[in-house]
Amino acid sequence: MNDRPHLGNAYATIIADVLARYARAVKKDVLFLTGTDENSQKTVDAAEKSKEDIKTYTDRLAGIWKSTWETMGISNTDFIRTTEDRHIQTVKEIWKRILDKGDIYKGSYKGLYCNGHEAFMKESDLVDGVCPDHKTKPEYIEEENYFFRLSKYQKDLATLYESHPDFVTPAGRFNEVKKFVSEGLEDISVSRETKEWGIPVPGDPNHVVYVWFDALINYISAVGVEEWKKHPADIHVVGKDITRFHAVIWPAMLMSAGLPIPRRIIAHGFFTAQGVKISKSLGNAIDPLELGKKYGFDALHYFLLREIPFGEDGDFSYEKFNERYNGDLANGLGNFAARVLTLGSGQRFSSDISFSSELAGLVEDVRKSVAQKMGEYRFSEVLTEIWGLIAFGDRFINEKKPWSVTDQALKKQIIFDLVVLLDNIAAFLPPFLPMSSEKITRAITWEGAALLIKKSDILFPRAT
Repeated sequence: MNDRPHLGNAYATIIADVLARYARAVKKDVLFLTGTDENSQKTVDAAEKSKEDIKTYTDRLAGIWKSTWETMGISNTDFIRTTEDRHIQTVKEIWKRILDKGDIYKGSYKGLYCNGHEAFMKESDLVDGVCPDHKTKPEYIEEENYFFRLSKYQKDLATLYESHPDFVTPAGRFNEVKKFVSEGLEDISVSRETKEWGIPVPGDPNHVVYVWFDALINYISAVGVEEWKKHPADIHVVGKDITRFHAVIWPAMLMSAGLPIPRRIIAHGFFTAQGVKISKSLGNAIDPLELGKKYGFDALHYFLLREIPFGEDGDFSYEKFNERYNGDLANGLGNFAARVLTLGSGQRFSSDISFSSELAGLVEDVRKSVAQKMGEYRFSEVLTEIWGLIAFGDRFINEKKPWSVTDQALKKQIIFDLVVLLDNIAAFLPPFLPMSSEKITRAITWEGAALLIKKSDILFPRAT
């Protein structure tokens, strides 16, 4: 909440949107939550910098975040703010559950605190004395805090990891988590001495709940404790720098509170711009709204999903974006759709014609491959499969040359095959390019077994 959403924030939300849309497409019930984490010192500092009181500032920024996702066409079903009463009451309930278990106690903390991470760090986490992500020197802090007995849950966490080998994706990130836990866990601070902002510790107004302890609970706040018991989150989508919070601290908190554990945590990599991590703190953030308004939000989704294999880091440049846009979208999907819809425009195909078995088999192979790769979060490879169908379709047009075929029945079959191929391609696209998919399907109308085709607007005008 210390600034507007940047490209990295958008990436995580787009990934969640893809998963939500895909789950809906296979007839699953979906609750898709996003929102704003507001109870932090960074929020206080940002409000001070903008010369606003904290509530005015957070209200304004939360509005910007919410409207950004709406403008981008994100399909979230809920948006939570950690300043909402439903969240505050849930935090108090979870705190009490953990306190009653004997897992919260008062103690004194001495250590290094990174304001960028809003987390305490060890000397071993630093590079040349500074945080490697934020390039700042952590502040030494000594204060009285409440602690959570994280160390008590080391064996339980190890058992969880062993029994759920896909608990964290990608595997390399999971290996880091398991190594971290195996080296020994320390109890962690879960409060800060009274600040002007945050959720007061129940029964002790001299402390506020530490922002990370509070923020993790938002997943429960959105559905309520009883609903969470019935169905905890299937997937948390997080940045790789906060994997430990979600894969170590969060499940331990839930174990202590007597609540079920989420099914899976998937962690994406960082974005860099010219080799430097994109970050609001570093001042090199890229506004996703500007990119979307220039190229279209489907193009933004496509670039982020295709260019960077999920879990790996990726470097952004306008040159790469233009290259992907013109090569894969304007000259690829856009050009193929325009060619097919022009060939079929105004035609009506009756039920006595059917999709060629060769093409139907090809589409079915891609469908199976897409299902497998989606289950493994290999979004870039899914798009490669779909674009393979587009490339096949272009070759099919060039080889068959329907405009020069004199046999009308054969010509009609070729065009019908192309139209149905395009329709199948469009059916793969809603999780990734929802607006483009809708434009194509509006141009291809099925009336029972009959098919009508009309021209469509240009999907992706060439960028200069």
